[in-house]
Amino acid sequence: MGKFSIITFEEFISVALDASRTVGIYPEIKDPVFINKHVKWADGKKFEDKFVDTLLKYGYRGQYMSENWLKQPLFIQSFAPSSLVHVSNLTDSPKIFLIDDTTVRTQDTNQSYWEITSDDYLAYISNYVVGLGPWKDTIVPVAKNYLLEPTDLVARAHAHNLQVHPYTYRNENQFLHFDFHQDPYAEFDFWINTMGVDGLFTDFAGSVHKYQELKSPHPKDATANSLLVKIAQLIAAYEGH
Repeated sequence: MGKFSIITFEEFISVALDASRTVGIYPEIKDPVFINKHVKWADGKKFEDKFVDTLLKYGYRGQYMSENWLKQPLFIQSFAPSSLVHVSNLTDSPKIFLIDDTTVRTQDTNQSYWEITSDDYLAYISNYVVGLGPWKDTIVPVAKNYLLEPTDLVARAHAHNLQVHPYTYRNENQFLHFDFHQDPYAEFDFWINTMGVDGLFTDFAGSVHKYQELKSPHPKDATANSLLVKIAQLIAAYEGH
């Protein structure tokens, strides 16, 4: 036996739902071809069906930015396009089509990278997903750990009304290209403000959150006068005790 048990999907969901603030989840339909081949459910359902049943059980539903979605944010991700098409008939929750390296074909439909990033295919898949999740080095190729000329994938995805959430952003030096001088904030800034992506998939959510805090504008009411009013209110409350 191992030292630690593996968290279940329902336990993972409970972490988000039991939080004191709104916490979104971004689960992946992992290797559905393999699982459907080796696991058979008594009711004849597929892995994707069980996956969605669990989400619905805990109240996850609603299109992107809908009232229900804002209460329980969710993106469903998968490298298997046929799974995403199947799931689109089961739930209106937003889905993200993950895209692997340029040398890797899709696990279910055996399509090449170039096929699934063509304009024709982006137009097709946009009927089922709200965005793409490409490996970041396919958007901006790399040579000798330096960035090369960016591709046009982000612009073409946006032209098809698809968001782009590249993966995976990590803080360790070996995963930061030399252009960023071992500074993950510099990498975040490049991808958000230069490349114009809509989200970042990271192993270091705390770092992205701190970056957002640094870059976010001050609230509209954070004028000198409003701050003085708040200070006066705090003093009055203190003196009243």
